[in-house]
Amino acid sequence: METKQLTGSQAVLEACIAEGVDTIFGYPGGAIMPIYDALYDYKEKLQHILVRHEQGGIHAGQGYARTSGKVGVVFATSGPGATNLVTGLADAMIDSTPLVCITGQVFAHLLGTDAFQETDIINITMPVTKWNYQITDATEIPHILAKAFYLARSGRPGPVLIDISKNAQFQSFDYEGYTVCNHVRSYRPKPIIRKEYIDEAVQLINEAKKPLVIFGQGVILGKAEKEFKKFIEKSGMPAAWTILGLSALPTDHPQNVGMLGMHGNYGPNVLTNECDVLIAVGMRFDDRVTGRLDKYAKQAKIIHLDIDPSEIDKNVLAHVGVWGDCKETLPLLTMGIEQKDRTEWLNVFAGYAKEEYEQCIKEEMHPTSEQMSMAEVIRTVNEITKGDAVMVTDVGQHQMVTCRYAKFNQTRSNVTSGGLGTMGFGLPAAIGAKFGALDRTVIAVIGDGGIQMTLQEFGTIMQT
Repeated sequence: METKQLTGSQAVLEACIAEGVDTIFGYPGGAIMPIYDALYDYKEKLQHILVRHEQGGIHAGQGYARTSGKVGVVFATSGPGATNLVTGLADAMIDSTPLVCITGQVFAHLLGTDAFQETDIINITMPVTKWNYQITDATEIPHILAKAFYLARSGRPGPVLIDISKNAQFQSFDYEGYTVCNHVRSYRPKPIIRKEYIDEAVQLINEAKKPLVIFGQGVILGKAEKEFKKFIEKSGMPAAWTILGLSALPTDHPQNVGMLGMHGNYGPNVLTNECDVLIAVGMRFDDRVTGRLDKYAKQAKIIHLDIDPSEIDKNVLAHVGVWGDCKETLPLLTMGIEQKDRTEWLNVFAGYAKEEYEQCIKEEMHPTSEQMSMAEVIRTVNEITKGDAVMVTDVGQHQMVTCRYAKFNQTRSNVTSGGLGTMGFGLPAAIGAKFGALDRTVIAVIGDGGIQMTLQEFGTIMQT
């Protein structure tokens, strides 16, 4: 095998190129400066977006990952630069966003001495990363970064942090090329699907009189939108979504009955407690969806499809737990279920939707007063974009109004902070979302509080 001399910094950038990275979000500092110096020679292949704060960088990486379906890459320096990533890591962890964050670190011989801008970022970020690792020898860089990208994007996606000491960035070594990782011992991203559970789920669905499908971001992360659509259309079942599941199914689809949860629609929330079979696809029964667990869907048989086995039976006990990638499990269910017309059951949802519109939504979207409402703003945006825009929201009432009323024709169109509820997410995430979907209109909807938390990223927009 032919080898060549590279520095650790060059090896980092070679890894990014080999993994298909085209855009990096970051903020330089002393401990990561060797990588930034090397980046100059790679500027034809790697675009670097200079943010104004590391939190802005990681939220931009999240927005990029959410619209592109690729791993978001973020650079930050040691100490405060690295700790400024923590909120974004926690956000990405709970919302299953694939990120590889590369932080600089002090020279290896200074570790543990409280050197300038030294923090133990590995132990700090352990609870909020899917995996993290500290490199002090450049020869580790190719295979560790290959593992990092693989873990970030495979199975249930999530954030990975790799901390690289400054000496490893400077160090020259014999580079033997880069091999993309597709296996890690003891890690099973795609479980073996058990036929008996598929058969049990099929039987429950076929026997159901009033089934309801509730779906989350797992459909989008699994790139299973087509499989999901075929599944619900054959079964005739109504389908309701969580906030992060929004846009997996077009909002005007006749079986799309609206949003679940605390800020959701009347029909799906009421009828969750009247359905006889509840099929959960790629969602985790968050408390904002279920409310009181002791009173949640007690009359229903629960079928739970998820790629992460720790989610099955965590909050709601499943009568049938189907562990697997929904892109693979949904077609198996579709083959087994019967074609059914459930118009009568869908009409019950339509009745609740009409009642909700007359008593609540109509006045919100078409106010009789001169003052413009948030819902009216979103209605106007819908009329202009015709459901083709990417909507990025911050956190607060505007977020819920946007998710309730925005119209979407295609997937990966809703970018928001779901599980962590991170104010300040919206503006930098919109920057990343645009770089992840250059051909699409991106609209950021942000409240007066959230905009002040990452206001500085307007500078990034103006200089990019």
